[in-house]
Amino acid sequence: MFGLILEGGGMRGAFTAGVLDFWMAKGLYFENVYGVSAGACQACSYLCHQPGRGLRVWVDYIHDPRFCSMQSLLKTGDLFGAELNYDLVPRKLDPLDNETFLKSGARFTAVLTDVETGKPEYVQIHDMFDDIAAIQATASLPLISNMVAYKGRKYLDGGVTDSIPIRRAIADGCDKNVLVLTQAPGYRKEPNKALPLMKVKYACYPALVEAVARRHIMYNETLDFIGWEQEAGRLFVIRPDVAPGVGRVEKDPEKLRHLHDVGYATAEREYAALKAFLK
Repeated sequence: MFGLILEGGGMRGAFTAGVLDFWMAKGLYFENVYGVSAGACQACSYLCHQPGRGLRVWVDYIHDPRFCSMQSLLKTGDLFGAELNYDLVPRKLDPLDNETFLKSGARFTAVLTDVETGKPEYVQIHDMFDDIAAIQATASLPLISNMVAYKGRKYLDGGVTDSIPIRRAIADGCDKNVLVLTQAPGYRKEPNKALPLMKVKYACYPALVEAVARRHIMYNETLDFIGWEQEAGRLFVIRPDVAPGVGRVEKDPEKLRHLHDVGYATAEREYAALKAFLK
């Protein structure tokens, strides 16, 4: 059974959008998809079979203060405005094709971080609208987002506790996996420089703070595991060849379009090898 894993990385997800747009052009869809943070957001357009939407919903609203701004952060507690991003856009302005997702039969899992336990939660998305809070939660970065309540628990960014859920995919029975990363080869995560602020803001959530403190260790260990899976022939990785030049928060639409095109071209270049892997 094949699995698809989509890493987060904020606006670096434009690379992922490009990869997924190429696959949609080829009619390539996976039945088991795992998304973290921005990766989960991009998975929504992919699983609804809506090419172009993943990039469009960013560049079309990038200068709208309700999308991403200090004004939104000060007013609502969310740098990325929740009302626009998780209500108005997916339901009205550029609606997700939920019916197509429901008919697809795909199993879509989003990774969330439980702020009380400091552990990852793997939440299956059954309905794009009914479960939109889970998508919001996985993309809610600490310090610049409110905690998101979902089914009686409080959550933040899934990347805090499982940035690349390859082990979860394997545990679920996906013996061969495809992984889209948003960092170039050689990247290693460093300790979080904002940890002192985290300790202050989340003093009532020590398990969350501990998870943040250990994130770079877990992430780098996962990169090592990814290398072993590749060597064993059980994992196919697509990633930028060089550093994307786009941070978690990017306000230049041309940079996002360029990174999307890089993702599209990379997927096109790797397509023959990917098809051979999927046989």
